[in-house]
This record gives sequence, C-alpha cells and structure tokens, in this order.
Amino acid sequence: MRTEAYKRLNGRLETPLLITGEGRVLTETMAIALWLEARDPERRITFEPGTPEADRLHQYVAFLNTGFTGAFTPLWVALEAEEASEEERETLRKFGRGFVAKRHEQLEAMIGDGNYLLGDKPTLADAVFAGVARWVDFHEAVNPHDYPRILALRQRIEADPAFRFALAIEDGKPAIGSGAMKGLIPLADVLRETSAALAA
Repeated sequence: MRTEAYKRLNGRLETPLLITGEGRVLTETMAIALWLEARDPERRITFEPGTPEADRLHQYVAFLNTGFTGAFTPLWVALEAEEASEEERETLRKFGRGFVAKRHEQLEAMIGDGNYLLGDKPTLADAVFAGVARWVDFHEAVNPHDYPRILALRQRIEADPAFRFALAIEDGKPAIGSGAMKGLIPLADVLRETSAALAA
C-alpha cells in the first residue's frame, strides 16, 4: 500500500479500501461498513436500519474503528518510525500498551452473554473486531488471558471456517471455502486496472 499505484487509489496510503463493481473506490472502515449494510437485505451480518439492534451495531463498529483500533497507534509508530531513538520507541510502546489495556477493559465490559458481540451470530462488528484483534499478539500489547470475554470471542471467531478461509487466502495458502469467493486477482493487476480506469 506504499506504492505510487496504491497512492492513486488512496492518497493517505491507508487501508481498508473497497473497489465496487462499478469501479468506484471507497475508503474508511465506517464507509465500507455502511456500504455493506446497504447491500445486506437478508440481514445476515447487519440489522434492519432504525432498530435498536442496528444502532448497537453502529456503536460497536464505531468504537472498534476509533478507540480500539486507535489504541494501537503508538505501537505502530514505535515499529515504523525509522528516525526514532530506542528511548522514544520504548516510551511509545509503554504508552501504547497502557492505551490498549484501557480499550480492552472497556470492550470486556461491553461484551454481553451472547456468543458474539451482538448475540448468537457473527455480524459486521465481529468482522471489524477480528481484523484488529490479532494486533495484540503481534505487538505483545496485553496478556489476552486478562480479558476472558474478549479471548473467548476471539477463539470462537478464529474457529469459524470463514475466518480460517480468509486467513489462508491472506497468507497465500491453499483454502477451500463455501464457493462464495469468485476468484482472486493479484493486487498488482487490481492497482493497474483501477488506476487506469480512474485516469480515463
């Protein structure tokens, strides 16, 4: 995502990024989540707009996208800031770990008695959570066992065949899915074709 081709799609050089069937580029987690919600008439991962359940879904996705995800920022900066001294990196890591712990405490308190964030089926909120939850392991930010509800949620999501399929695809490993995925296009091809379409 640090290439010039990607920069033409998202000048901020950030993920996520969605390219619609019409070739439009959509960025930002919240915008993509709302795009998906509008295209989920069977309410497989969302709830009927205007209902308390939909409001709660939006609340979870917003918290996960802002507070929870943002808590990791100092840890990423410590990792990526080439000009930072080791003392500066350690200060960032210490601050980041404290911030991540605080957000974990908050999420732990938000989780109810259902199997997932919003009841007994996975929703868009669980997908957003799954995308960020693994950062804890990567940064060794907190002890996952200190947050038993979050740990149990992670284990349920990570045991799901859809999650395992997505992880295998992400890692470039062979995977057998449900058939919903129609194919995989190399990123270089996507960037080339989309950039050309945007320039036209």
